[in-house]
Amino acid sequence: MKVHRDLTNIPPFRNAVITIGSYDGVHAGHQQIIRRLKALAEEIGGESIIITFDPHPRHVIYPDDKSLKLITTTDEKAELLQQYGVDHVVIVPFTKEFSKQTPDEYIQHFLVEKFHPKRIVIGYDHKFGNKRAGNIDYLKKFEDVYGFTVEEISKQTVEDMAVSSTKVRMALAKGEIEEATTLLQHPFYLGGEVVKGKQLGASIGFPTANVQIANPYKIIPTDGIYAVNVYHGSVKYGGMLYIGKSLSNIDRTIEVNIFDFDKSIYGEHLNVEFVKHIREDERFASLDALTIQLGKDKELALSVLKKKA
Repeated sequence: MKVHRDLTNIPPFRNAVITIGSYDGVHAGHQQIIRRLKALAEEIGGESIIITFDPHPRHVIYPDDKSLKLITTTDEKAELLQQYGVDHVVIVPFTKEFSKQTPDEYIQHFLVEKFHPKRIVIGYDHKFGNKRAGNIDYLKKFEDVYGFTVEEISKQTVEDMAVSSTKVRMALAKGEIEEATTLLQHPFYLGGEVVKGKQLGASIGFPTANVQIANPYKIIPTDGIYAVNVYHGSVKYGGMLYIGKSLSNIDRTIEVNIFDFDKSIYGEHLNVEFVKHIREDERFASLDALTIQLGKDKELALSVLKKKA
């Protein structure tokens, strides 16, 4: 798969079959669209292309609205799409200027001039152009003009999927990791740089790596303890992860205790794959009580990871 981030340097595509959307999470519904996209490309000897945007359009059009959190960052999305065998991912730099294109300008100067599509696959409620004035019926009017055909993912198909990025976000917000995994059809994960913390965990026998998430819009599941898999480079470890306001911290922290691991990794990158929410965040009367509970958490996390292996 090739990733393209520069619209001024888009290569010529062979019989392009395209779809456009945010594809946040690359969930089971998205995967169904991807399968159709690839099948159409195979039928006409073409290339499958997913067009997505960075930043998310809502973050540009409504900059004061911080409520929309992302299941996947742009880089995470690209990694997932590669797993599903798409030929090309085009990441369009989304700007206010881009959003102000009329539907005609969007079709002619963006879709046609950049991609020369033979097939376009979009959802029944797809809107485009300034003030979202364009829709699928408007796009179909240009089929004969520009030589493409539009295939609609019907409302019924979308409802039958019973999957949406919103449902995934809701599950994560409640700590329902197994529900989120079912909707996604792959694990939810986050990645970040390891930074120094207060090192309390090391003093009681449970050293943790504090993971700092760079993207402020990345969704973080609800507070508590989780059984997780941790990837340091290409090596996978089991672990348990804490999300919450540890002791006197004002901000939420993300701290992972990596099992059978004793390396110093400050400044390095970790990917954490969520498996199960073990318990909610609690406060303990003493360090001894906390240490006892962490021992129980580790036993439970090991049991969960063994069953899921």
